[in-house]
Amino acid sequence: MFSIAIDGPAGAGKSSIARAVSKKLGIIYLDTGALYRALGYYFLEKKISIEDSLQVENIINDCDIKLLYNVAKGQQIFINGKRVDRFIRSNEVSMAASIISKNYVVRQHLLKIQKDFAKKSSVVMDGRDIGTVILPDANLKIFLTASLEVRAKRRFEQFLRNGYNIEFEEVLNDIKKRDLNDSKRKISPLKIADDAVVIDTSKLSLKESVEKVISLVKKIDLEEHC
Repeated sequence: MFSIAIDGPAGAGKSSIARAVSKKLGIIYLDTGALYRALGYYFLEKKISIEDSLQVENIINDCDIKLLYNVAKGQQIFINGKRVDRFIRSNEVSMAASIISKNYVVRQHLLKIQKDFAKKSSVVMDGRDIGTVILPDANLKIFLTASLEVRAKRRFEQFLRNGYNIEFEEVLNDIKKRDLNDSKRKISPLKIADDAVVIDTSKLSLKESVEKVISLVKKIDLEEHC
């Protein structure tokens, strides 16, 4: 099995790059952030207070989360039999995901799902703690970064493409909050793994970013066969 861990803050290009790399390599792409988003959406829909840690912990044990991968349809997430992955890209859900990701019980619940998935298939995973917690023995670890303004602009344009009516300043402020939440949380904070390769995507196109990652994969492959 071959595994690639891609970490970084919101808007750094993790999902787009990971998805493109997985296609080029012919291996599975797992969007781990989507699992937290799915739970965030589920809690919001059920009107569960995501700020109430005890309530969240009680509910999580009743959540039957299934992660499926279909070559044609990609990643699908079901909670208690309902497919939820198509409803998780709003700004509200993003913030909910950031809040519940600080909860130890939630992280442990999803950690097993992610680790089990990686044991079965070669995979590209992206998130906040892939290289440090979920795949500490990944063949390749990458930390993507970009300036705050660039990341906010990318996320803002993504929201517009998906039909959300939102102001740029709101997106910018929410990314600042997410950065703070992700880096300061006590459980599995966002940080660069000691053996990760850092790539700043601020001035790189998607194609250029993907080519950088593929070149690193080829380098590893060459080193293993020398």
